[in-house]
Amino acid sequence: MDVQTVAHFYTKLNKSTLHTLQDIYHHDVVFEDAAHRIEGFASLADYFDNLYRNVDRCDFVIHEQHQAGQNAFLTWTMQLQHPKLAGGRMVQVQGMSHVKFHEAKVIYHRDYFDLGEMLYEQLPLLGSVIRSIKRRLGQ
Repeated sequence: MDVQTVAHFYTKLNKSTLHTLQDIYHHDVVFEDAAHRIEGFASLADYFDNLYRNVDRCDFVIHEQHQAGQNAFLTWTMQLQHPKLAGGRMVQVQGMSHVKFHEAKVIYHRDYFDLGEMLYEQLPLLGSVIRSIKRRLGQ
């Protein structure tokens, strides 16, 4: 497996392609992001199933991909539409992933993104407070 395979997989990922997770991820996979640490393929499959069940849309646009041996990195934009975020409007979040390969599958996957940009800034009241704080920090 290589980074191009992972990139292609994520550009095609949606509710109807979740069954192909097993083609990409190792049974002992560890998946981490700003809010979760998931161990094992069964737990990862449940996570993706719940994620896609609760969103209207979650798409990835891959911008760059690099591989060095068994390590790979991808930069991406996630386009997320959830009925409880941003009034149901599309939210775009920039991020990157670090993946490690073992036995021709992904055994480690870590996503890096701003959880505030994805979640907190999209909530009524709290979102305006966080955006105001970020503006003040930028001055």
